Amino acid sequence: MVPQDLFSRPAPDIAVLEEQRDISALIRHLASANPADQVSAAEALARMGSPATGPLIAALTTRNRARRLGIIAALGQIGDVQALDALAGLTKDKSSEIRYQACIALGQIEGGGAVPVLLTSLRDRDKYVRHASAVSLNKAGYVPETDDDRAWFAAGMQDWERLTALRNAAVPVLTSLLSDPDADLRRKAVRALGAIGSSDAGPALLHALGDEDRQVRWEAMLASQKCEVPSMLLPRGLCRRPRLRKNPLVAGVLNFLLPGLGYGYLGKWWGIMIFQIDITATVWIFKYYGEANTYGILFPLYIILGMHAWYITKKMPEEPS
Repeated sequence: MVPQDLFSRPAPDIAVLEEQRDISALIRHLASANPADQVSAAEALARMGSPATGPLIAALTTRNRARRLGIIAALGQIGDVQALDALAGLTKDKSSEIRYQACIALGQIEGGGAVPVLLTSLRDRDKYVRHASAVSLNKAGYVPETDDDRAWFAAGMQDWERLTALRNAAVPVLTSLLSDPDADLRRKAVRALGAIGSSDAGPALLHALGDEDRQVRWEAMLASQKCEVPSMLLPRGLCRRPRLRKNPLVAGVLNFLLPGLGYGYLGKWWGIMIFQIDITATVWIFKYYGEANTYGILFPLYIILGMHAWYITKKMPEEPS
């Protein structure tokens, strides 16, 4: 019998590595499969302080995302201003998790040098990055000076009451939030525009009527009435929504090649029954009539089934708005 831990790696002794000042080994363990080892390695590097900053920055070139996240966390815990430029560069990384971690780390560096970078990240397309930027700015004692900055700060904190209180000044920020990937956040942004009730929100709400999310579209319709958007314009906005209907060609081809699956594609529960009947009938006809006769008998039937699936798909209504 093979022992269960025959191929398992021994747990690293982080304390020994810290005592030996083995920075390279500790950096490697930042990507450990064990979360506890990751945390211990980051804490050990943080206790080493500034001497670990240079090697950590140099190690950011790795493609291992888990290790990069651990390196950024360790730099944040060290809080060395030497890491400011490296962390600032990471706020433009293509990975949202890297940008998120970098904004958290920037909030741990004292001196206010990170504020301009965080203000830019406050307008990031990812809500986690925006929130981390707002929290880090708040930690740095940042006080917004303009209504636009106040609106973006409130959006980062997802303080919808404060956004609504800013009235027209918040409309451009809320309009930007309508392109956020999170449908729930888009719904809240539309509600906030409705609560403000400004006619300036009209174009944004008409655009939101074409949103892919059904609830966002409904909220946009309700908000449009509060923002004095003419009712005759609402159908035009709604007509730009994604068309959610089955493809007749796909249904027809599926039913021709694999009878019954075209009906299954349309959500017809009995499609699987037709599929099973077809398999049984094919085997039976092939056995008693031979290959050539089997094709001659079934081919016209398959054409009929394909055309039927195509026809009923064409007649199906679009999914509700």
